Amino acid sequence: MGNKVFISEADEYLFGNGTHYEIYEKLGAHPSEENGKKGMFFAVWAPNAESVHVIGSFNGWNEDAHEMERLKTGIWQLFIPGVGVGELYKYMITTKSGDKLYKADPYANFSELRPGTASRTTDLSAFKWSDDKWTSEISQKDLNKQPIAIYECHIGSWMKHPDGTEDGFYTYRQFADRIVEYLKEMNYNYIELMGIAEHPFDGSWGYQVTGYYAPTARYGEPVDFMYLVNLLHRNNIGVILDWVPAHFCPDAHGLACFDGQCIYEDPDPRKGEHPDWGTKIFNLEKNEVKNFLIANALYWIRKFHIDGIRVDAVASMLYLDYGKKDGQWVPNKYGGNENLAAIEFFKHMNSVIHGTYPGFMTVAEESTAWPKITGKLEDDGLGFSFKWNMGWMHDFCEYMKLDPYFRKGAHNMMTFAMSYNEAENYILPLSHDEVVHLKCSMLEKMPGYETDKFANLRAGYTFMFGHSGKKLLFMGQDFGQNREWSEKRELDWGLLAEPLHRGMKDYVAELLKLYNKYPALYEIDNNWGGFEWINADDSDRSTYSFIRKASNGKDNLLFVINFTPMEWKDFKVGVPFAGNYTHLLDSADTRFGGMGTGIPDKIKAQPGLCDYKDYSLTFDLPPYAAEVFLFQDPSKKESMVRTERTKRTLRSESRSKEDDTKDSDAKDSDKKSSKKESSKDSAKESSKESTKKASTKKASKTSK
Repeated sequence: MGNKVFISEADEYLFGNGTHYEIYEKLGAHPSEENGKKGMFFAVWAPNAESVHVIGSFNGWNEDAHEMERLKTGIWQLFIPGVGVGELYKYMITTKSGDKLYKADPYANFSELRPGTASRTTDLSAFKWSDDKWTSEISQKDLNKQPIAIYECHIGSWMKHPDGTEDGFYTYRQFADRIVEYLKEMNYNYIELMGIAEHPFDGSWGYQVTGYYAPTARYGEPVDFMYLVNLLHRNNIGVILDWVPAHFCPDAHGLACFDGQCIYEDPDPRKGEHPDWGTKIFNLEKNEVKNFLIANALYWIRKFHIDGIRVDAVASMLYLDYGKKDGQWVPNKYGGNENLAAIEFFKHMNSVIHGTYPGFMTVAEESTAWPKITGKLEDDGLGFSFKWNMGWMHDFCEYMKLDPYFRKGAHNMMTFAMSYNEAENYILPLSHDEVVHLKCSMLEKMPGYETDKFANLRAGYTFMFGHSGKKLLFMGQDFGQNREWSEKRELDWGLLAEPLHRGMKDYVAELLKLYNKYPALYEIDNNWGGFEWINADDSDRSTYSFIRKASNGKDNLLFVINFTPMEWKDFKVGVPFAGNYTHLLDSADTRFGGMGTGIPDKIKAQPGLCDYKDYSLTFDLPPYAAEVFLFQDPSKKESMVRTERTKRTLRSESRSKEDDTKDSDAKDSDKKSSKKESSKDSAKESSKESTKKASTKKASKTSK
């Protein structure tokens, strides 16, 4: 007997309350069996419809063949025997006014490849997962103390298939094999995928969604996407999805005016539309809409084993007047511009997700100073794991674009982010947003001649990887892509034949290797315990020096970075301790495309006050160069030695006490044996001799 899918009264009750976290198991299209017949169960929420019919390839799109049954909560359901996987379908909704709407399924797990707009039946149980080791380990980790190096990627334009087709898309499975190899070579441990939920227009990059529950058909079937995630997990790489609960596209087959009335958006355009984006805004005051979105996030976790979501356009949700002029928005009940429903939504979402999946990452793309984005819910925070540091991204890019002559006047742009670093748990993003719409690629933002551009960017990336916060790079930035990104073409992989681009790729791989290796770079990211400026005020020379600290005092890292084309001879930098400092990384090394330096592998710190420190290092600092040194805190080291010495002493004393106890037990045993001997018949000589031998053996064993 197969599984029968149906809508129960409990399902309706929970959905109406916005707490049916597995509603995707009931709404949509699901393989089912009734009265011994296999088929497909369909269910859709359309509370204002006059009638709803299922039309599709299995009934010749006959509008009268399969009318659905209405339940009291506005859910419509129907089991159709004989319908298998791979069939196209839509809901034909007849409105109260008699109009007919042809809608894709909001809960469909698979869709027709654009420009088609129909939904497609599928079976998500067909894939067998083998990533248990990854999922069990990730659930135990404190993400704040882990290295998180994210590769932001758009599958359709990462690399094109040489098959001559117009799109040239790799399938999820083909992409999986190639991307795993690249990520491992480069030492990334997370990938963030753009545009996975189904969307009709390539140029939206997946940020105007029609199929929230369907991996896009551009690259294959849902089970193929499962294969991709599974393979990434088996290679210890986490998967983050871009997720768009802020708005949805107004296409006729989508969620907009779904049953003739606005059920997913607010009917008031001041609350239900983004005038600049031409999109609809989810009505978060409605329980069923909140349920749709929260269950959707859980769906990607449970069905596709996703490890995180990057929530797009959070600021547009939190502010009622975001991107709007006077008269285009409605204040909240207190007269303010805060979206109270969105605040409650985020708290609800993060509470459910983190309460169930503690290792799951929720990331807010939030561009304002809204407080406590990553604050704890019990402290009135929104409960996100991380926030994109958009302020850092803006300041960093603006500074790096400057001619070196003018950088001294903008010196604080590179130091400002540390002044508010403790406010949130941050990710430092150099995302796709920074390399489109005539903003130039990261390489082309850099001033100077070609070699200067590469040297500038190597120094900039080093500053980024040394700075507090997790890391994100958009694809192509790690090898110095020349052109801006376009979703229509693949990355310019041919550039890797050129030494400077190859050197850039090798350098970023070395930075990522360093980042993953040394806990000082990720273990304490959100307070001053892990970061210390040595000199943040050397604006005349546009240099920065700082230390990243490990919690145990071992393997601390000193960063010294020069953002001018000048070589600073006999450059002195203050350091906290005596001893040798190991030169770990040199951005001017010839193997990365630099001119080389004469900085030795080890430099001994010299006594003397410098940068308010008791010791200093002296070396020639090359133009546009970043130098990284390894050192240890001797006081922490001595403390660890004392601790280990104390442990050894305690173990030794413990063993001595055990030996004393054993000796005492042995003596008591000897006394008992002697008494036994004296009580025996002295007239029997042979028996006495035998007893004496036995007693000696017993005493010997006891003393051992």
